[in-house]
Amino acid sequence: MSSEEEYDFLFKIVLIGDSGVGKSNLLSRFTRNEFNLESKSTIGVEFATRSIEVDGKTIKAQIWDTAGQERYRAITSAYYRGAVGALLVYDIAKHASYENVSRWLKELRDHADSNIVIMLVGNKSDLKHLRAVPKEEATKFAEENSLSFIETSALDSTNVEEAFKNILTSIYRLVSQRSIKAGESDKTTPSDTIVVGPTDSSTTETSKGGCGCA
Repeated sequence: MSSEEEYDFLFKIVLIGDSGVGKSNLLSRFTRNEFNLESKSTIGVEFATRSIEVDGKTIKAQIWDTAGQERYRAITSAYYRGAVGALLVYDIAKHASYENVSRWLKELRDHADSNIVIMLVGNKSDLKHLRAVPKEEATKFAEENSLSFIETSALDSTNVEEAFKNILTSIYRLVSQRSIKAGESDKTTPSDTIVVGPTDSSTTETSKGGCGCA
């Protein structure tokens, strides 16, 4: 493993929400600092990686984005497998995408690990003049469902870094707490690298295509 590939933790994060809310652009803005105004709906699954530092540890995030259209729902179980975090995204200018948040949240809790960390994300905050979802309404929903909440804009980069770094930090601290508790009862020497989520070495680069899961 080269120095560029070394990391202490690998976390799989999934992006969910209706088609057109900006999931793919959130992914590309965070991992490549790119934004595509002509972005088309994702077909199948795309993922990309980026590493950040948290408390002196290198956290490698493997971020998965899938199509929001109903016809791609068959990939659900494989898509969520191994995920330790999720960004549940809606468009602040499209109330229908916010109304569907409850359905996406139910699907997530039906298929993902019960300990998954979830952040509600109101994307396209640059469209304040077209706002259809009051920030207070989303904040209340997040509080009632034990979610963190942030508004972002993939277009102008507002809060994109913060959204991903906040959820990765939350996951890291939860995993660290569990590791400490496990260490108190297990005196075996831990490995240098802790992988939480997918372990396939082929998943370290940006990838597009079908499910991409075993």
